[in-house]
Amino acid sequence: MKTEGTVFERTYKDYLEQLKGLSFESIAQKLGAKIEGQTLKIQLFNMEYAVSSQCIADPWGKKPSYDICVILCKYLLLCPDESPKKYDWVSFRDLKDSGPLINYFTQDVERSIASQFSGKIDDLKKASDLIGAYPSAIDVKYDISLLFNALPKIPVMMLYNDTDDEFSATCSVLFEQRVEAYLDAECIAMLGRHLFNRLKMACHIMPHAT
Repeated sequence: MKTEGTVFERTYKDYLEQLKGLSFESIAQKLGAKIEGQTLKIQLFNMEYAVSSQCIADPWGKKPSYDICVILCKYLLLCPDESPKKYDWVSFRDLKDSGPLINYFTQDVERSIASQFSGKIDDLKKASDLIGAYPSAIDVKYDISLLFNALPKIPVMMLYNDTDDEFSATCSVLFEQRVEAYLDAECIAMLGRHLFNRLKMACHIMPHAT
């Protein structure tokens, strides 16, 4: 009987095998990623991962979680020859093949962020700063409008309104439409979930977090 761990290991090894056919030097030039020998150094929400055809490692030299491994591998395998020019900001539901995952993204990303930080807008701002957020230049009427460099060439926008006497907290996570050229819908959804996880982790390590 196959366990979740053995399935992960087999999938992980399959992805590493596929990476052997790639030119990491060419991909580094296209993505603006760092390359050291046969290893690419990729920033994922302000945390650097080392990717080679031998292994994937987090900043502490350990194998990352399954979702991170899949995101990083797909990101390299799908790397387009030229960067698409589709810079319009869109919601997850507007991306191709997102249909089966819309409910997941709404519940496990946007509503999870809203629920976690409802009434704690200062914590959300501080947590966002810790994972490299910077102000959005777009003029929108939200309490928070921030950008994150999810991956090279893949910015993510978070729009958040805190709870008040009339409305519950709300959150929208947007992508540039060109993200479709770099990741499939499943990986984009996992990227959104990883944003929530990183914000939650950052909140827990902040001094005096509420």
